[in-house]
Amino acid sequence: MATTPEIFEQSFLVEKKHLDEQNHVNNVQYVQWVQDVARAHWEARATKEQNDKFFWIVVKHEISYKQQAFLGDKILLQTYVGETSHVKSVRHVIIKNADSGKVLVEAKTTWALMDQEKKKPAKISEELKKVFQQ
Repeated sequence: MATTPEIFEQSFLVEKKHLDEQNHVNNVQYVQWVQDVARAHWEARATKEQNDKFFWIVVKHEISYKQQAFLGDKILLQTYVGETSHVKSVRHVIIKNADSGKVLVEAKTTWALMDQEKKKPAKISEELKKVFQQ
């Protein structure tokens, strides 16, 4: 049975602290947002027990920078979980200018689920997969 991933969203305004010396959003800031929205999605959807038992680590980031963002721009982050295997899942993040709808960044990050107590990879159960589905 095919499932539909839940699309989780956050939005905010670009602040001075997000800018680099060229006065546009620093590329490193986009990586931080990719990680922040992933964490926010997990914390919003996982139960307290799941949060207490597991955490996620980044295995790989793939990022395509498409457009620039500037001070005062309204940014929309959209994320969803795609392919999931034994202990890894691939999370997609699309960062847009909320007003124009133009895609600024597309990211694909491979995450590994970790057991909080053992500090070792943990199998992603069917129950955990459902955390990110509609």
